[in-house]
Amino acid sequence: MSGPATTAEPSARVYAPCERPTLHFIGVTTTKSSIMKVFPAWARHLGLGDAAIRGIDFAPHSDPAAYREAVAFIRDDPNSMGALVTTHKIDLFHAARDMFDEVDHFAALMGETSCISKRDGRLVCHAKDPISSGLSIDGFLAPDHFARTGGQVVSMGAGGSTIALTWHLMQARQDRPSRIVVTNRSQPRLDEIRHVHQQIGSDIPVDYVLAPEPSANDRVLDGLPPGSLVINATGLGKDAPGSPLTDAARFPENGVAWDLNYRGDLIFLDQARAQAAERRLQVEDGWTYFIHGWTQVIAEVFGITIDTGADNIAELTRIANAAAKG
Repeated sequence: MSGPATTAEPSARVYAPCERPTLHFIGVTTTKSSIMKVFPAWARHLGLGDAAIRGIDFAPHSDPAAYREAVAFIRDDPNSMGALVTTHKIDLFHAARDMFDEVDHFAALMGETSCISKRDGRLVCHAKDPISSGLSIDGFLAPDHFARTGGQVVSMGAGGSTIALTWHLMQARQDRPSRIVVTNRSQPRLDEIRHVHQQIGSDIPVDYVLAPEPSANDRVLDGLPPGSLVINATGLGKDAPGSPLTDAARFPENGVAWDLNYRGDLIFLDQARAQAAERRLQVEDGWTYFIHGWTQVIAEVFGITIDTGADNIAELTRIANAAAKG
């Protein structure tokens, strides 16, 4: 790691020039992420030499000027290769869209920045989550899961991750959910994701539910058929303590509970695991999502190809597990 994460306000923040090729990680609590141990091990395995990773922390929904300042630093610093963005994907996109020389198709459609790269002097905005979330879902769900069960999907949190994974589920594919429900604590994010879905033009019914309190999400779960997929895409459990559900929530029988987090207090996962035997749940954490999300960005930022086949992902996972425990 080439420098500590910093949480100072924009007026006080000082970005030290990077001394070697550096991937930036724009998040909330980046020093706690396993990537700080995993990236050096992956860099050695992928032949990236002495490439480093550096965290840049912001509170959620920070001042747009702070995001612009970070993007400007990455653009102007010769050894800054690019960045992965989490939590701030939508806010950073809206704050700094005009600073990019190129915005890829997914980023424009979804209104988010999950990856920043530099190509031939051009600053490029990418949204990689549609690819990484699709690889993750297809990795843990049976290929006929929804067709066999008639299950629906509930994604709690209307941010960039939900936009991406619902896009994947809406594509013309053999196995699609019968209905999608998106819940969020505030209305503007619901309006935004509804607009994105209208552009996609899917024929899957989608409900948008304002859920200012966890009990509202509990009620959504009450109406789910067996086999449904319930996703915690809120950041609660990692970026902030808690869960989008109360302990009274009842997961659907034979359903799947997926927490996009892999670290933190992970209360949502605890709630699901407590019901796993009784409700016959498949419970998934965010580790595979972590693997796919980071490898997609590393490939883009460093201009390399990373095989997403099962054998190579298994090897990268093995390396990550060993490094994270080291």
